[in-house]
Amino acid sequence: MQYLGLVISIIFIAIVAKLLLKDYFPQTVLLIAGITMLLLAGLINKSLPIESNSSGIILFDIFEYIKESFSKTNANVGLMIMTIGGFVAYMDKIGASEALVKVALKPLSILKKFPNFAAVAVIPIGQLIFICVPSAAGFGLLLMASVFPILINLGVSRLAAVSIITGCTSFCIGPASVITASAVQIAQIETVPYFIHSQIPIAIILNIVLMISYFLVNKHYDKKDKLNSIEVKTTEKAGNVAPAVYALLPILPLILLLSFSGVFSIFPIKLKIETTTAMLFSLFVGMLFELLRTKNLKAVFASFKVFLDGMGDIFKSVVTLIIVAEIFANGLISLGFMEGLISISQNIGFGAVGIGIIMTIMIFLAALLMGSGNAAFFAFGPLIPNVAAKFGVASTSILLPMNLSASMGRAISPIAGVLIATANVAGVPVMAIVKRNLIPVFSVLLTLLIYHFGICF
Repeated sequence: MQYLGLVISIIFIAIVAKLLLKDYFPQTVLLIAGITMLLLAGLINKSLPIESNSSGIILFDIFEYIKESFSKTNANVGLMIMTIGGFVAYMDKIGASEALVKVALKPLSILKKFPNFAAVAVIPIGQLIFICVPSAAGFGLLLMASVFPILINLGVSRLAAVSIITGCTSFCIGPASVITASAVQIAQIETVPYFIHSQIPIAIILNIVLMISYFLVNKHYDKKDKLNSIEVKTTEKAGNVAPAVYALLPILPLILLLSFSGVFSIFPIKLKIETTTAMLFSLFVGMLFELLRTKNLKAVFASFKVFLDGMGDIFKSVVTLIIVAEIFANGLISLGFMEGLISISQNIGFGAVGIGIIMTIMIFLAALLMGSGNAAFFAFGPLIPNVAAKFGVASTSILLPMNLSASMGRAISPIAGVLIATANVAGVPVMAIVKRNLIPVFSVLLTLLIYHFGICF
């Protein structure tokens, strides 16, 4: 009976994966699976994650736990993520995101005679932009409107250009990332030190590997497929050409967080700004910019609705996913999934490194199946503190590679929104992009496993 909970958990994971592949609504799938697992755990005398006093009836206790999950998440990480979503939506509305892209891409002009190098040069630039515009699908479409025509006119093939653009979303890092927000909440650490000391060093190495891989893979496939360069004319977003100074707005929260984090001693006084505070302050700076540009107070006041709508969109798409994924994860925990996995790992000689590799690969495959790095991380991330404690290691030592592998898996998922959207704009098959992304993504996954668990762990 020791592994009964583990067997039941694996069955539920398989059922959930199958339903998600069939395009069932993920929030409902994860919620129903979580409730059912919690109910089964209660029936076989496993402990339930109820913080308040038990009502004495398992079914009511489970729904009390769901209520607690909504309250706790909305008050903490949920508010942060909704603020990030609203800020990103507002930056897109006023043209600041597009201004950032235009400014960031100016260095590419020196590579006009070397199209293949120009293509891979987009990767580090794209990564910097992605840190400030962390929506994968939104980022992809933004670059399709700005970077794609430039690359095509430089002689880069359509498929190579789209693969590069989608490849830029392989590493979901930075204070504005919802996966980062979830990771630091789970590990109970500060956002900026995690970004500076944990994410950036390994992201630099992985970006170099990604650039080399894409250069070789696209060169091989372009030659094999005998693709011809096609000049593409795209329509600029009409009526909202923002001045270049607006490029500062999307990166303002990052500047504030770094300046007042304590990592850099820039100011004589010690101040600490949270991510939500930085986003709200930057939002009102953006509104001030709009007032100075448009001289229309009524329109600027009305534009605040874009921020609120963005918060609402993130709540129904991301925050609710975090909540139900946490319920799903706690269903697994209550059934003894992690205890069984740890027991098996220890019996076959695996330590913290072995379990870390298993969890990193598991979340990579989950993101591939779900088409969402967020959903994969939210489902399995909450399991890690207990695992890390049993092996006597820091939670971040396992959460960091999971953080990165979640977004890697999304980059080769044929049902990922960013791949579907960019393929549709470029007029190329989604599976053709997946084929070009496979080797670069697996290369960085292998590099991540070797570097993190073999050298740094």
